[in-house]
Amino acid sequence: MILNEQPVELSIASPEDLKIVQLIAKETFFETFAADNTEANMNKYLVENFSDEKIRSELTNPESVFCIAWNNETPVGYLKVNTGTSQTELRDGSALEIERIYVKKAFHGEKVGQMLYEKALEIARSLNKSYIWLGVWEKNRKAIRFYEKNGFAAFDKHIFRFGEDEQTDMMMKKDL
Repeated sequence: MILNEQPVELSIASPEDLKIVQLIAKETFFETFAADNTEANMNKYLVENFSDEKIRSELTNPESVFCIAWNNETPVGYLKVNTGTSQTELRDGSALEIERIYVKKAFHGEKVGQMLYEKALEIARSLNKSYIWLGVWEKNRKAIRFYEKNGFAAFDKHIFRFGEDEQTDMMMKKDL
């Protein structure tokens, strides 16, 4: 894929990429959800979930993989997948969880999210997983459509605590 005359490339993140992962995670989460949430809830979430300690523990966890999408040496999106006990909810040994796929708004519509999803699929298949699952905020219609186009179907709901708010996430699944 070529954006700005430069190819988008994917790389697996290592602990040395902590600051890069932290930056792209904060930027993309804020871009995606700030308009629909209070500033206090957003700030609390960013501090709690993207601290150095939290990102470091995730990057060094053998049951989690981060993949960064790069355009012209600039991070433009990322993927985080989990297996085993690192899954946020189901913790099924035959499953892979997509915990996060986020892309900078300037790169929406450029197939970066699709590239990251295909990387998750590749990881799941290489680990002989029987299905992929994820949670997506019920108000994030764009993401829900993206996953539906890629063969996911809703199978349950759960509550996602976002600061002082309780939000409902759809749980979606795709058999491999």
